[in-house]
Amino acid sequence: MTQLPQITLYNTLTHQKEPLQPLEPGKIKMYVCGVTVYDLCHLGHARVMVVFDMITRYLRERGYAVTYVRNITDIDDKILKRADENGEEINQLTERMIAAMHEDETRLGVLRPDIEPRATAYIEDILNLIKTLEDKGYAYAADNGDVYYRVRKFSNYGQLTNRKLDDLQAGSRVEVDNHKEDPLDFVLWKAAKPGEASWPSPWGEGRPGWHIECSAMSTCCLGNTFDIHGGGPDLPFPHHENEIAQSEAATGEKYVNTWMHAGAVRVDEEKMSKSLGNFFTIREILEKHDPEVVRYLLLSSHYRSSINYADTSLQDARKSLERFYTALNGIETVIYPEKVAQAGHWREDFFQAMDDDFNTPEALAVLFDLTRAINRAREGEDTQLAAALAGELQQLASILGFLQQDPRAFLQGQAEETSINPDVIETLIEKRLMAKQERDFAEADRIRDDLAAQGVVLKDNKDGTTWTRA
Repeated sequence: MTQLPQITLYNTLTHQKEPLQPLEPGKIKMYVCGVTVYDLCHLGHARVMVVFDMITRYLRERGYAVTYVRNITDIDDKILKRADENGEEINQLTERMIAAMHEDETRLGVLRPDIEPRATAYIEDILNLIKTLEDKGYAYAADNGDVYYRVRKFSNYGQLTNRKLDDLQAGSRVEVDNHKEDPLDFVLWKAAKPGEASWPSPWGEGRPGWHIECSAMSTCCLGNTFDIHGGGPDLPFPHHENEIAQSEAATGEKYVNTWMHAGAVRVDEEKMSKSLGNFFTIREILEKHDPEVVRYLLLSSHYRSSINYADTSLQDARKSLERFYTALNGIETVIYPEKVAQAGHWREDFFQAMDDDFNTPEALAVLFDLTRAINRAREGEDTQLAAALAGELQQLASILGFLQQDPRAFLQGQAEETSINPDVIETLIEKRLMAKQERDFAEADRIRDDLAAQGVVLKDNKDGTTWTRA
């Protein structure tokens, strides 16, 4: 078997970087908490989607066989409430939102997970898991028809987030319920209210709690123990703590080897929330910005770091991509291995950065260095070297999901609304060239300035004049 590279991951559970040691050599089993489909996906969802898409792409590039599972929560209080508000059936709402989610992630260059389980398809497995917990004394049925988990019976509760049971206060992030034996206990099965969607169970008609859904879906798809569990920054407590408690109490085995969490999204340096009016859906953002620019912003910071969404951040992301596309523009990217071998070690440097807990900022720095090498080769008129390096740049960037567009189309803002037609721009460039040939430099400058006022930037070089959107 081919020796696979050593990759280091930061483990939220141990609070340190650790070597990736798959349970089965060469194979990675990964589960990521997905979307509760009651509304359109927002920028926070996009961060998690893009981050774990990047991680999956890279692990596969390095030779690992990845089974990527990302669930869909299609039964939940929010879903019931929204369907009632809309006057539609629950499955009509969830199917619409799932279709919209798939459209959004496709535009962002996110590949579909290998398995996409829906909670409602795992009701029998959820009931079996709850029954096992009840038989072992970890779960109890209350007189209101709900079934709860006895948190204090699980001795390792709080291990993921370093919380002690006695420090957790009822009424802060713990739901107060007089039917519980202990305020810290959480619900596994909810008794149905009149008219609500429900399923039969040993405890009466009802539906699953949120936490038990992920324990059932993950273990059914990947086994009692698997390699990586991921999610957003708001999930370690209580959701992931509860998953650990449920799963390990039921199976008696370690649930997950490595826990990974993406950083938060801030908007103009404030927490994104509907109450602050700074809440953006993916669709709203993509109406104004190229999807690749948004993807670049989401990966330009380390995946564990928070990112700031602002007009200036997006402008910087676009400028960075323009540097890459400008270097590629007009080059036929033919691979000349001997030229790349002579020119440098960008591939090794890129892999070294990414092997260190998927350090995308360092990996992008390598790509910028490679871009400078392309520009030097072009200036030196070494077309073979420029082509070889351009091919290397495209290959490495594709691992991150970048540089998938035609350079000229990206630079000219094909996807963006504009008041001036590309054909008109080309005509004006020709008129400007004729003015320069006739030494009417005032007219040439006027054309340049008029285009600049309309957001079109001209760049003269030895091969002629190219243009981009400002």
